Amino acid sequence: MARTKIIDGVRVNFTAEEETARDAEEAQVAIEKEAHDVAKIAKQERLASVKSKLENLGLTTEEVQEAFGL
Repeated sequence: MARTKIIDGVRVNFTAEEETARDAEEAQVAIEKEAHDVAKIAKQERLASVKSKLENLGLTTEEVQEAFGL
């Protein structure tokens, strides 16, 4: 289905150049979302590692949560 835009209240189909530009924008958004998701997972894994290491040092789960908010 062709993309459209509204100009002066009239629905107009995208030109080939506009379609190509929109495809590139959508591809970039997908890349950025994937990078964000990967970074979020990596952060969660780092926090879990820190929590585990603190607990291995003898802190209780409650102490870790209160002291570091983990």
